[in-house]
Amino acid sequence: MTHIDRRTLLGAGLVAGAGAAGGALLGAPGAFAAPGWRRSGRPLLTHGVQSGDVTADSALVWTRADRPGRMLVEVGRRPDLRAARLVRGPVVDPTGDFTGRVRLRGLPSGERLHYRVRVESLDRHGVDSAPLTGSFTTAPVRHQRRDVRFVWTGDIVGQGWGISPDFDGLAIFRAMRERRPDFFLCSGDTVYADGPLTERVTLPDGRTWRNLVTAEKSKVAETLAEYRGQFAYNLLDEHLRAFAARVPQVNQWDDHEVLNNWYPGEILVDDRYTEKRVDVLAARARQAFHEWLPVPDGGPLYRRLSYGPLLDVFVLDMRTYKDPNDGNTYADPARGLLGRAQRDWLVRELKASRATWKVIANDLPIGVVVPDGPGAQEGVAQGDSGVPAGRELEFAEVLRSAHRAGVTGLVFLTADVHYTAAHHYDPARAAVGDFSPFWEFVSGPAHAGAFGPNALDGTFGPRAVFVHAPPVANTSPAEGFQHFGEVEIDAETAALTVHLRDRTGASLWTTTLPAPTRR
Repeated sequence: MTHIDRRTLLGAGLVAGAGAAGGALLGAPGAFAAPGWRRSGRPLLTHGVQSGDVTADSALVWTRADRPGRMLVEVGRRPDLRAARLVRGPVVDPTGDFTGRVRLRGLPSGERLHYRVRVESLDRHGVDSAPLTGSFTTAPVRHQRRDVRFVWTGDIVGQGWGISPDFDGLAIFRAMRERRPDFFLCSGDTVYADGPLTERVTLPDGRTWRNLVTAEKSKVAETLAEYRGQFAYNLLDEHLRAFAARVPQVNQWDDHEVLNNWYPGEILVDDRYTEKRVDVLAARARQAFHEWLPVPDGGPLYRRLSYGPLLDVFVLDMRTYKDPNDGNTYADPARGLLGRAQRDWLVRELKASRATWKVIANDLPIGVVVPDGPGAQEGVAQGDSGVPAGRELEFAEVLRSAHRAGVTGLVFLTADVHYTAAHHYDPARAAVGDFSPFWEFVSGPAHAGAFGPNALDGTFGPRAVFVHAPPVANTSPAEGFQHFGEVEIDAETAALTVHLRDRTGASLWTTTLPAPTRR
């Protein structure tokens, strides 16, 4: 990626050209928001069901309707939902784009549970939508020692590669569902709000890639309706809807939920945008993110989720508190990607964790150099393999604090760079020695242009043990190089196995890490 990378291609307008299909699809965001307008017949659930942020005793369940109505959820142990418990949820209405979420509480731990969602008409009591069903597995509690399996990836519908029925849509989600994971970690770039789609793209071999296109995906997102339309578009895919109904999600955001490489306070010089204030765009994008994904409301996006004695997941937010992209060589320890409050939280929670494995979900990789044009850096590293500087300072602090406190079992999972890799970090190879060796595993893209590999920064001593990247930049999903990762933790041995898989689910590389011994 030294000559051209995915961000440069995006900014250059790779997908400019052919016209987009006009008008919103049935059930698209805002399609039924006209004041005083009423549809006849039963309500309709337009974009399936989803679950997320599942704990040992609770879960979020999501849906969207085509009109105002009361969301109702039944949950129980049996697939036929006999003797299920009914939970009355919120009224879905235009203020939330007709989306709704219910937090189910008091659930049994470590069990597969089934749910059924419907929306009741506000105009005609007893008239409900046809129901949609889903399922999820609750997390085990501390004394429940059982196997844990989850998958992760990121980078969905990027670089102009949309849903193409000719190429089986977002088929990677079918492959992930077939692995029967306990949950799915989406490592950011859940949508590409700055990546318009065209109806046709000519592939290098002369074939034509035909995109499904909606009005909201035909330009960069600026309005709230356009940001909502990014999430609605992805859920038009049957593979993603089937996956979301069966696999609970843990979502974090990166840059493309708003726009490429953004940071707070940025003022755009991009002619595609009429709104130049990134903070305004980010607020709209964040609202759409919360409306259209099963993520918790209120509080910060960084959070810790526990899965019994074997696993804690620390979900970072490396965007909301980000400092401006510059050369990233400063010496100010108060700056960075995480912000002081999040850094303190991460160190405190790592020290408090008693889980065998502490998985840190970092939506930007640590040692991979991710440039933002000439002279500026988007990520943690800047290509100088010397002592920590810039954003590396805060990760040096986190790693040092964890090492000195005797924290073991750290594993980092990331996406962002559109290839898959396994990086081992060791103080014996590093410019700084005050940390314990750890692994960082990279996966993606899920359905976007493939790139890489990027250069590694030697500050923390990374070594690329495995890399799978395309031969040319922006390789289409038709050519492969789409990836997801899978983590399995064995209940008996507490060993952690990582598989780096391709779009079909085939394992490209695997390693097993033995359970760490406490220092």
